[in-house]
Amino acid sequence: MKDLLKKGTALSAVVAGCVLAFSATTTTTASADEACGADVTMTYVSWGGAYSASQQKAYHDPWMAKCPGIKIVNDDSASEGLAKLRAQVEAGNVTWDLVDMEAAQAVTACEEGLAEEIDPDTHLAPAPDGTPASKDFFDGFFVSECYIPQIVYSTTFGYRTDAFGDKKLSSIADVFDLEAFPGKRALEKRPDGNLEWALIADGVPASDVYDVLETEEGVARAFNKLATIKDQVIWWTKGAQPPQLLADGEVVIASAYNGRLFSAIVEKNQPIAMMWQWQVFAIDGWVIPKGTKNKDQVLKYLRFATDTQRLADQAKYISYGPARKSSAPLVGKHADLGIDMGPHMPTAPENAKETLLYNTDWWADNRESFDERFNAWLAK
Repeated sequence: MKDLLKKGTALSAVVAGCVLAFSATTTTTASADEACGADVTMTYVSWGGAYSASQQKAYHDPWMAKCPGIKIVNDDSASEGLAKLRAQVEAGNVTWDLVDMEAAQAVTACEEGLAEEIDPDTHLAPAPDGTPASKDFFDGFFVSECYIPQIVYSTTFGYRTDAFGDKKLSSIADVFDLEAFPGKRALEKRPDGNLEWALIADGVPASDVYDVLETEEGVARAFNKLATIKDQVIWWTKGAQPPQLLADGEVVIASAYNGRLFSAIVEKNQPIAMMWQWQVFAIDGWVIPKGTKNKDQVLKYLRFATDTQRLADQAKYISYGPARKSSAPLVGKHADLGIDMGPHMPTAPENAKETLLYNTDWWADNRESFDERFNAWLAK
């Protein structure tokens, strides 16, 4: 299924499936009457902020209410998840029980033997109509035998609505246009996403960016384009940083996770707007660390936390789409604000007109060399 992530048809199918599903209004619940296992404290690693809060409300709190002897402790180290997991496994001292990872990192973790393998149809709950989990998750989402998908999200751009008069950000080229849109930018301190955007802004068709990055000329072209705004960039490493930088007026444009921007715009009423063009479309999910002492309890939790209802419940708190087909029709209104969440999803028709599908396999293969080159470029 990994090959599906390389094809535009996979993105089209996922977007179309999500869009159609979010337009439905039926309600169904899936039971998770599984034994809780022994009383234990477990450490779950995620990204913090609005995303971890959505997991807490949708998954952790209900599971702890169901299983009073289970305590879940949150660790917001997911941005360093792969490196720290590798260190724990290699040292034979695994203290984490579950790690939230982007798909490319999960592929690497599985290939390096850092994560436990799972069988979706054994370990995960079927859909309410009996459809096995392997067929209920959107095609291409099981990128490795160690990965349990949760949500589809995007990294896109937010900008201050009071920064450019009547002008609005409308294209990725605007991010690189310091004359028409002056001011500081915030970009994530990593090569992926930034290199693709730089090439698109420099005129490369989105469908060709990974082919261009296979060439030395293409890589140089991407870095050269990034260099045109380098001295105006604040580099962020935590998902909470770009919305705060925008809110404080330290930057006028920032790349950010769409759910973080939703929280800033809709929940906190900040003077920020989103530009959806060439949002980088990706999936996020769980891996079980190899050697965790609480594997049985983790598997029981995952069966519950990734069932149809729980994945739909998360979308009540953050604008990320559930990874299951059967969950999408259950997504309705925001739990606190009462607004329809469908239009705020990255897969909504108006938001998904021009979407770049993150190539998980390509980055899994090239991560180390490009991280080194990116860090060397930053140091210049």
